[in-house]
Amino acid sequence: MSTGAFMFLIPYFQVSWWQVLEAISVGMAFSVLLIWTSNFEVKGKDIYLKPSKAFIFILVFLLLLRIALKAYLGQEVSVGETSGMFYLLAFGMLFTWRIAMLIKFMKIKQSLNFSQVNFSSRSN
Repeated sequence: MSTGAFMFLIPYFQVSWWQVLEAISVGMAFSVLLIWTSNFEVKGKDIYLKPSKAFIFILVFLLLLRIALKAYLGQEVSVGETSGMFYLLAFGMLFTWRIAMLIKFMKIKQSLNFSQVNFSSRSN
């Protein structure tokens, strides 16, 4: 994602601030599906992201929705602007999902540390 941001240095791919806001907002909305279906599991002292059975269906749904939106927007917005907007949409979706997963992970880690502290203090 970091190298993709260089496209905005070329005027052809630059978008207005309104389009930036719009694309990131839609990306954040799309991330809700990923957040709902992403869960962690604890094995021993380790925390793992549990593979979701719905993941492939969500990806296909988002891809089809993205293609439909691109076909619709492509009639009114240039290819460069559309590319920039879909990059920002993906960035907004992934960034929001990762922040949500970090929060979930930290809560689980904190509860594990709390339960280990309580368990060890009871055994003394």
